[in-house]
Amino acid sequence: MTYQKALKTLLVVAAFPAISNAQDAATHPTYAKEVSRIIQDNCQVCHQPGSVGPMSLMNYEEVRPWAPLISMRVSNREMPPYHYDTDAGIQELQNDWRLSQADIDTIVNWVNAGSPMGNPEDLPQPKMFPAVDEWRLAGELGQPDHIIKSEAWDVPANGQDLWWKPIVDAGIDESRCIKAVETRPSAAAIGSTHHANSHFKVLDASGNWVNGDRLSEFAIGKLGEKVPKGACRKVPANSKVEWEIHYYPNGIAVPNDQVSIGIWYYDEEDDFVEEESYRQDLRAYFLTASTDDYMIAPHGKLMTQGFQSFDHPVRIDSWQPHMHLRGVAMSLEVFYPETGRTEVLSQASNWTSAWNHSHTYQEGFQPLIPAGATLIMTAWYDNTADNPMNPDPDQWVGSGQRTTDEMSHAWIAVSHLDEEAYQALLSERKEREKSSVASVDGAN
Repeated sequence: MTYQKALKTLLVVAAFPAISNAQDAATHPTYAKEVSRIIQDNCQVCHQPGSVGPMSLMNYEEVRPWAPLISMRVSNREMPPYHYDTDAGIQELQNDWRLSQADIDTIVNWVNAGSPMGNPEDLPQPKMFPAVDEWRLAGELGQPDHIIKSEAWDVPANGQDLWWKPIVDAGIDESRCIKAVETRPSAAAIGSTHHANSHFKVLDASGNWVNGDRLSEFAIGKLGEKVPKGACRKVPANSKVEWEIHYYPNGIAVPNDQVSIGIWYYDEEDDFVEEESYRQDLRAYFLTASTDDYMIAPHGKLMTQGFQSFDHPVRIDSWQPHMHLRGVAMSLEVFYPETGRTEVLSQASNWTSAWNHSHTYQEGFQPLIPAGATLIMTAWYDNTADNPMNPDPDQWVGSGQRTTDEMSHAWIAVSHLDEEAYQALLSERKEREKSSVASVDGAN
């Protein structure tokens, strides 16, 4: 549903009866006491003046007219925009935006009661949020240790998809392990920066510049990437960075635009020694045998699959689906050939290209994949009018780089393990599970 259509539903606000503060405080949630805190903690970071949300939700007067729409969106788990299933796969995630069922019920009950204000003395103190042009990981990690900028480029107000692929000096004079990395579009071009990928270029033995490991990947809505302690995604000294920035003009011209990458390093006292660390890389694992072997028929649907196995054990640290406007769902599974068992690792059944999240598993809950097991990646596409993101269901849609084309891959951060490290992680996992069972038995 578009916001224009949703506006029509707001007429039902007038139908809600006024409820006295004394009555609603005793029998129903109020904005002041309960709902304001939920919205402050989960919504206002985007729904404030100058941010990406289409309306501001900073106080009761701003929230009240949108109350029925808010209820509908949170009930359908469309907001906050974190599209990860609650009933399939690993649920222990970092930076998980999903509301608890208790918070959803509180909002729904509040709206059903007429969206009462309650006692203003119950309101929380206002919360400070980072500006659009500030690093989103800075609140947790401080300012980046190192910043790399793309070369400036003029983004036009109108036109078709555009790509800018400059190569810049990284400005890195020492090889170190990345703690976190965030790619940040400029505040002026945040609406037109579709994605921004980057990888290192390094000198080979012959003195030629060749492609090295990937540095980062950004798509609309992504927070950033954090590397688990003990894994090392390394920045090479004296390297260059090659960008691939995809702009899709949105009506606003931005002269001399630059995209920035912030890098946070692990401290030297973390004792990262390259040969003793788990080497992590970030790759796009494709869901088709090639990048141009499928077409989605007008008013049709499609499923694609891809498979990836390793000749050594690995740990999956994060999973990020990537499709375009017809993409609606993706799953990640693992097949164990020795037992014939298939396990769901992660699934997003209500995916949208408006938000691209790197789902980072909590420490100790990352999938451990033995050598020879196969990752199964499945994507679903909807080219019908039922897909609200679909710009034209009458078109044939093939794979390609344009926004109106389709893509079929997942960005996956993989820590490559030897057998000893794999067995050590398995032992830690089993000991934790034993302790958890013992705690439950003791409580009973």
